[in-house]
Amino acid sequence: MLTTRAARLVKLGPMQSLAASSFFRFDNSYARDLPGLYVPWKPAQVPAPRLLFLNRPLAEELGLDPASLLGDEGAAIFAGNTVPQGAEPLAQAYAGHQFGGFSPQLGDGRALLLGEILDRQGRRRDIAFKGSGRTPFSRGGDGKAAVGPMLREVLISEAMHSLGIPTTRALAVAGTGEPVYREKVLPGAVLTRVASSHLRVGTFQFFAARGETGKLRQLAEYAIARHDPDLADTPGRYLALLGRVAQRQAALIAQWMNVGFIHGVMNTDNMTISGETIDYGPCAFMEAYDPGAVFSSIDHGGRYAYGNQPLIAQWNLARLAEALLPLMVEDESEEAADRAVAQASAVIDSFSGLHQGFLLRGQRAKLGLGEAAQGSDAADAALANDWLALLHAQGVDFTLGWRRLADAAAGDDPALRALFPDAQALDAWLARWRARCASDGAVSADARAGRMRSANPWIIPRNHRVEEALQAASDQGDLAPFERLLSALRRPHEEKPEHAPYAAPAPAAVTAGYQTFCGT
Repeated sequence: MLTTRAARLVKLGPMQSLAASSFFRFDNSYARDLPGLYVPWKPAQVPAPRLLFLNRPLAEELGLDPASLLGDEGAAIFAGNTVPQGAEPLAQAYAGHQFGGFSPQLGDGRALLLGEILDRQGRRRDIAFKGSGRTPFSRGGDGKAAVGPMLREVLISEAMHSLGIPTTRALAVAGTGEPVYREKVLPGAVLTRVASSHLRVGTFQFFAARGETGKLRQLAEYAIARHDPDLADTPGRYLALLGRVAQRQAALIAQWMNVGFIHGVMNTDNMTISGETIDYGPCAFMEAYDPGAVFSSIDHGGRYAYGNQPLIAQWNLARLAEALLPLMVEDESEEAADRAVAQASAVIDSFSGLHQGFLLRGQRAKLGLGEAAQGSDAADAALANDWLALLHAQGVDFTLGWRRLADAAAGDDPALRALFPDAQALDAWLARWRARCASDGAVSADARAGRMRSANPWIIPRNHRVEEALQAASDQGDLAPFERLLSALRRPHEEKPEHAPYAAPAPAAVTAGYQTFCGT
């Protein structure tokens, strides 16, 4: 199943003995239930582990004791030098379409799944490394990561979590004490990531591309048991699984769009079955609103531009449908095959409507609107679209435009008008918006403004602030700017004077030339 080279690397991989420490209570269903979809592996040893970041709230949520993880033993675990008791580290196999081109074998080239634990609420969570050394899937890469990109994943994922957007999260970052060679020499680091699972569209593509229907079925049953247990053993469950993933992704992409987030590399191996955002490589948040915004240095054609994200999500889901089709066909007849194709196609075709529904729901909250009268969705969607067109035409900052609209709801227009070079362009739209607000009935101006502020963040990870924090951490070993920015990002809706620098947009010249990189 794996390449000859991969099999050879399995025999040559480094092995460490398990530590006596038992910080995690592992229950590793992936290793237990899905043989053939991974390679057992161990993280590389590093010379000087040092804990740079520990997510204490997340540690507590997972049922861990943060204090016990802060010392040398915690640093050794999070850097990969000590494999905690009960862990079964493995490199996951998956395929994927990368910028539209299919690769039948990708897999964890610099990541390892340590295992799974049940958190305080009984939810199964993956504990995984990123940057822990070469694996059989490294494809010539060094398998390592640098301090800057790993701390970037902390900042962006914690910001997304604080915005209420489903996301993988960073539990820890440990420095390794060794150099990583990219465009220049950088200090190395390992990220510990927590996810509902690391199942991806590409995981299904791996077996589908090989025609291994039995393994594909086993994977689908595992995914259903883990993410949609109510579908277990029900007729038509594979089609239903496709529908559930489509629903989760439609909701997720709508949330991205409503905060101006650009993922940057929406390959099928970066789309989760769980509906969580994963892989914070060349991602960014927009400043001046532009549907064509691209920041990723590797997205030369704009495939993953901000405005394309819903279409790409639908395209990725079509690839998942193709992978699941062999399981949907009830018998070997041509009629059964045609019926399965038609059913799967109907799910994919429904995605746009699903997404638009979630998007409008979020936009109504951002506009301070209640549910419209029956049949008026089109009018509310037009109101939202015309607002976005105004922002685009006037080059208005996306985040502050929405936020200052909340001030206007409270009767304070000057801050909003100051964002527009031609404030008169606002007048006609504001009149329509206020008329629509009035149709909601007896809602006080302050109540509406308060609801809008809870839906429209004041602080996002401004790209220049992120880069400042990462540069200080990477070049000077100074984590204070990172820690201050993280504190602000965890309270995105609170307007505090000390956080004002994090709310201000970058100079236009900085934004115009800004690029993000994948870190490999």
